[in-house]
Amino acid sequence: MGGLSIWHWLIVLAIVLIFFGGKGRIPGLMKDLGQGVTAFKKGLKDEKPADGQATNSDDKQSMIDRS
Repeated sequence: MGGLSIWHWLIVLAIVLIFFGGKGRIPGLMKDLGQGVTAFKKGLKDEKPADGQATNSDDKQSMIDRS
């Protein structure tokens, strides 16, 4: 109990092979998806507010001042 049997490992292996193994369109799609996620994260990390825009802390402060 609590451990993974041989059947569980065979199912996991089959799923991995379907998505990432062999020739076909699925591995290419998975690669494109990974590159898209990486580019999205990089874009969020590199994004900085412009001089005229308020930062989140400025927005929070203005909301507190209005109360």
